[in-house]
Amino acid sequence: MGRLKSQPAIKAIEEEPEDFESTDSSNTVTLACMIDTEIAAVLAVMRRNVRWGGRYMSGDDQLEHSLIQSLKALRKQIFSWQQLWHTITPVLYLQPFLDVIRSDETGAPITSIALSSVYKILTLDVIDQNTANIEDAMHLVVDSVTSCRFEVTDPASEEVVLMKILQVLLACMKNKASAVLSNQHVCTVVNTCFRIVHQAGMKGELLQRVARHTMHELVRCIFSHLPDIDRTENALVNRAGSFDQESAGVDSDYTFGSKPTNIGNANSDYDTENSLATFASGVPGVMDDGTVGAGSRKDASPYDLHLMTEPYGVPSMVEIFHFLCSLLNVVEHVGMAPQSNTIAFDEDVPLFALSLINSAIELGGASIRHHPRLLSLVQDELFRNLMQFGLSMSPLILSMVCSIVLNVYHHLRTELKLQLEAFFSCVILRLAQGKYGASYQQQEVAMEALVNFCRQKTFMVEMYANLDCDITCSNVFEDLSNLLSKSAFPVNCPLSAMHLLALDGLIAVIQGMAERIGNGLTGLDLGPVHLDEYTPFWMVKCDNYSDPNHWVSFVRRRKYIKRRLIIGADHFNRDPKKGLEFLQGTHLLPDKLDPQSVACFFRYTAGLDKNLVGDFLGNHDEFCVQVLHEFAGTFDFQDMNLDTALRLFLETFRLPGESQKIQRVLEAFSERYYEQSPHIFANKDAALLLSYSLIMLNTDQHNVQVKKKMTEEDFIRNNRHINGGSDLPREYLSELYHAICNNEIRTSPEQCAGYPEMTPSRWIDLMHKSKTTAPYIVANSRAYLDHDMFAIMSGPTIAAISVVFDHVEHEDVYQTCIDGFLAVAKISACHHLEDVLDDLVVSLCKFTTLLNPSSVDEPVLAFGDDTKARMATVTVFTIANKYGDYIRTGWRNILDCILRLHKLGLLPARVASDAADESELSSDPGQGKPITNSLSSVHLPSMGTPRRSSGLMGRFSQLLSLDAEEPRSQPTEQQLAAHQRTIQTIQKCHIDSVFTESKFLQAESLLQLARALIWMAGRPQKGNGSPEDEDTAVFCLELLIAITLNNRDRIVLLWQGVYEHIANIVQSTVMPSALVEKAVFGLLRICQRLLPYKESLADELLRSLQLVLKLDARVADAYCEQIALEVSRLVKANTSHIRSQAGWRTITSLLSITARHPEASEAGFDAISFVMSSGAHLLPANYILCIDAARQFAESRVGQSERSIHALNLMAGSVECLVKWAHTAKESMREDESGRMVQDIGEMWLRLVQGLRKVCLDQREDVRNHALQSLQKCLAGIGIHGIQIGHSIWSQCFDKVIFTVLDDLLEIAQGSQKDYRNMEGTLLLAVKLLSRVFLLLLQELAQLTTFCKLWLGILTRMEKYMKVKVRGKKSEKLQESVPDLLKNILLAMKTKGVLVQRSALGGDSLWELTWLHVNNIVPSLRSELFPDHDSGLAVDGTVANPSSGLAAS
Repeated sequence: MGRLKSQPAIKAIEEEPEDFESTDSSNTVTLACMIDTEIAAVLAVMRRNVRWGGRYMSGDDQLEHSLIQSLKALRKQIFSWQQLWHTITPVLYLQPFLDVIRSDETGAPITSIALSSVYKILTLDVIDQNTANIEDAMHLVVDSVTSCRFEVTDPASEEVVLMKILQVLLACMKNKASAVLSNQHVCTVVNTCFRIVHQAGMKGELLQRVARHTMHELVRCIFSHLPDIDRTENALVNRAGSFDQESAGVDSDYTFGSKPTNIGNANSDYDTENSLATFASGVPGVMDDGTVGAGSRKDASPYDLHLMTEPYGVPSMVEIFHFLCSLLNVVEHVGMAPQSNTIAFDEDVPLFALSLINSAIELGGASIRHHPRLLSLVQDELFRNLMQFGLSMSPLILSMVCSIVLNVYHHLRTELKLQLEAFFSCVILRLAQGKYGASYQQQEVAMEALVNFCRQKTFMVEMYANLDCDITCSNVFEDLSNLLSKSAFPVNCPLSAMHLLALDGLIAVIQGMAERIGNGLTGLDLGPVHLDEYTPFWMVKCDNYSDPNHWVSFVRRRKYIKRRLIIGADHFNRDPKKGLEFLQGTHLLPDKLDPQSVACFFRYTAGLDKNLVGDFLGNHDEFCVQVLHEFAGTFDFQDMNLDTALRLFLETFRLPGESQKIQRVLEAFSERYYEQSPHIFANKDAALLLSYSLIMLNTDQHNVQVKKKMTEEDFIRNNRHINGGSDLPREYLSELYHAICNNEIRTSPEQCAGYPEMTPSRWIDLMHKSKTTAPYIVANSRAYLDHDMFAIMSGPTIAAISVVFDHVEHEDVYQTCIDGFLAVAKISACHHLEDVLDDLVVSLCKFTTLLNPSSVDEPVLAFGDDTKARMATVTVFTIANKYGDYIRTGWRNILDCILRLHKLGLLPARVASDAADESELSSDPGQGKPITNSLSSVHLPSMGTPRRSSGLMGRFSQLLSLDAEEPRSQPTEQQLAAHQRTIQTIQKCHIDSVFTESKFLQAESLLQLARALIWMAGRPQKGNGSPEDEDTAVFCLELLIAITLNNRDRIVLLWQGVYEHIANIVQSTVMPSALVEKAVFGLLRICQRLLPYKESLADELLRSLQLVLKLDARVADAYCEQIALEVSRLVKANTSHIRSQAGWRTITSLLSITARHPEASEAGFDAISFVMSSGAHLLPANYILCIDAARQFAESRVGQSERSIHALNLMAGSVECLVKWAHTAKESMREDESGRMVQDIGEMWLRLVQGLRKVCLDQREDVRNHALQSLQKCLAGIGIHGIQIGHSIWSQCFDKVIFTVLDDLLEIAQGSQKDYRNMEGTLLLAVKLLSRVFLLLLQELAQLTTFCKLWLGILTRMEKYMKVKVRGKKSEKLQESVPDLLKNILLAMKTKGVLVQRSALGGDSLWELTWLHVNNIVPSLRSELFPDHDSGLAVDGTVANPSSGLAAS
């Protein structure tokens, strides 16, 4: 059986610390000497008394008194014992002393010294569990000391004896040999101690204190051994037959005080009969209504007597624990007269009893659960009393009750699920709210207790999982968290300790959640719960309550159902029919209603209108009657009194007023009650009749309109012969009568009365439910349910912390609030609760004071002096940097703060620029500038930004500056200190990291940050915005560009918004400003940085540069040079990344504009030169565009003519690219692709020569002439390299280029020449160009079908040039050159067989046409070149392809 194992006891402190020798003989002598000393001490005291001091003469035949004789006999023996003391029976040397103690002839001083002697012997190392016959010795000591008798001579000596008794008894229990004491002896020891405690109330204060301390030590000593008891024996032996009713009660018929315990004698001042038995003799567990509790002694199974005589273990602990619980019952229900005990029973005794119980639980700990009777005591009797004393007006009692519950929670919570729910609902929540008449002290103690519970890491999680997620339990977690939130709010009152206490609790819960996040993600699917169809769920249990993989999803589903049921209850209360339909629609009731599901809905759903439920259940409709019987079937009335069962039944709905409905309801109740308690009634009709009778009695007794009340006899008479024709027991009816009289059955239960009071009937129901409730879920350190819990409490929590933070003025509380804010942020981020994080940011930003309109003269100094504002500011930016991924709308508030700091000059001067420059700096090791700016550095203001100062030190310098006109005093030390604090605060914020680290933000957060920046910048105003608005817009744009550059890999996400914002600025600006400057150059910078990385976006990026082309003329003019430089830089860095024609078109358009701008043209031309030089960057896609751009630079008169000539050289040199592409096409492409490519090359070449043609008309002689030379070079280049250009292109070339340029030059020469100098030379070059090109390409040109037309054109123009008059007279140079040129042409044509005389047949021929015109120019050429031919005769053939030539002519 459950007995104590032999364990080393606590070694008592020895009174005489002699050093014993190690040898056995010397040790034996030493112990003998010590005992001899004690004998001498007792004898000495006895001799001082007259009764013992006289000598008895031998003649009288009288010997010495037996007490003295026994002591002297022991004295003779002790020195003769040679064996080891462990082998000597202790009774031999203890008996004389114990005889003195038990003798009623000895006075208090003698008894006192004898007790001291026994105490000394017990504390030696002689007596332990191995000593011979130790059981007899220990039993004898306990029996003797607890039966101590002595004469009382004075109160002081009496108190000394009592204290000595306590000392010896405690020594017995602490001795190693205490394991051999029986259960009975241990109970007797405790009994005696308590008796002394009880009687000490009339003694001195010291005795009271010592007695109570000893009682504590005894309980601690006894229960500290509970964990050591062999669990396999399970504390009680089955053979005792005492397990049959373990759950029914724990009291036994064997009570303390069953053995007489007489201390003192009839002459003593206190009553010898007032023993512990009066306290422990089975006072029933009577509650308020006078009924007998379930754990009363009459129902309990007693321990067998032989169990009590075995070595002590669980039986004695059960007896002691039950006795301690019964003390609470005695205090509540046994009126103690003040004369009999001076202890204030309203507080002192309950406190004492509770403290003893607390000690027992502290030391027994989790071992209690292994012993059913002990556990049953805790579950029922202890908790029932705790519920009662929890509502005590005494804060001390309440505090002790809460301590016990906390200990019980730690050790036994898995066995106390419903008891804990009841305690929090009926005690803590009732008291802490202060709505039920609780004093401030009670509220404070209750709140302290709640906060203590909140500091237990898993408490709130377990409350949520076990109670809030249980359909049949109340929402304890939700109620507690709401209570804490509300209690932290100071409503129309200053901040008090209560508010801060509630805040501590809230933050403890939040920090517990934050710590669990650090233990890693759960790995479970915690998505939203849905019900797709109805499945019976009321009584469903989880497969495994210890495996999170099972219980987490189970409880989340239960919580979802519970929430939906509350909504359904609301619908039902408005309209029962529609309410049931709603529940069917949400799959909480089956599509076809069945009685059981509706009955469960009525029984277990909180918040239902009990009037409507009563009407439904009382309805005569067949379905309603079925529901009523199913409803009654949900109750457990096993072993329950009829009135208790009826109370429970009628608490769940309002009994209808009509008699027929009452009849139906009571029939269903009676049927269920009889079904579970058939031993009481003969049939269910008897139960029905008595139930009706109780309802009538209840009305009679508690209705004020009934004047003549029913007596007990009347009630018994009315219920005769109802039990199957016979009478029910009179005692049974009498008990029912008094129960109803003393405690009304409420037939109209309160509607949602807040936190209910724990009535006896409710407690009985709770004990019944606890047998069937779901197992208690023990939470571990993982965040399984934190997401759902935090979603419930986050809003009130943020509000509560914010209000306290707003009102409090203590820095330590500031830090507490900040810790809370950071924990909320961490949880919100880790559980992806973006709305909560936004709310937190909004709340915090208000405390930075940065959003308030500046009403102080020196806001910087005010900020430095405001600790709260500085702490809030650091917290805001800590959250932005750590949890920015989950900020959404909160970015606006954060940017508001940043803008305010910017306006105050408190930001690092280049925070935005640094953010954007970071990657550039890190990629360029040659730069010595660090990436992050020190606030103490002085920076130049960014270009065009109208800031008042250039950063924090600029602001500081303003503070220190001395204005010449209005001298300012030097700043005080306080001002300097405030400013220094401001500087340190801004440094701690790491504001630049928000933007430099934006590349790590999640996409949605990044997008919201960009949108917030655009929103903060506002829509640009056309010329009438204030400088401050523009400064804001510029700053926001800087930041926007910074995050754009930092997120080049995600530019697609941002680009549309950024582009539209810049476009709005560009298109709405009509005058140069810092904003449009920042927009234009920001756009260029984005393109520069992103083109290398985003080829897929290259076209779109370059297309955006068209915005620059849309700039207002005044704006464009102001920034043209810088734009050109930036575009040039962009081109040089990214030429290889610009692939498309559209992209190049934008670039060349921008460059072309610069051609006529004095400052910008150089940079523009530099870019064009870079692209076209050596043809490395010319592509088919950009060839024509670059040619056009170069032509514009060639035509431009902004720069020196050398640049125009350079441009012409670039154009002419580009022919090489065409040649290269043509050869490549021919070698590496398929025939069809090659043909297309050659055709494209022809088009490009044509555009090239057309461009040169235009420059040939330039007013500047050198440019004009160089253009002609370049044109000649280009025309000849194609022919030289043998590129096959289509015939049509050659025709176009002569018609649109060569002939046109000759005609235009001729026209210029014949017109006013004041702007053109030396046109004669130009005409000469032109005609030479015509001649040389024709000669070079004669072979190809002769193949043209339009050759005759082309030849005619040449002859016509040579004729015109021969006859042209420059400045009014013919040109000698032309007249000399033209005939020579014509002669060379004709000679070449003759040589190549192009010009030959053909047959006279066929009309006009090339031959005739030629000489017709040549004769007009140089008549002698025919005879000179063709002397052998007669005019008009054909010798041997015709012009190649004559018919074509003639036809064309």
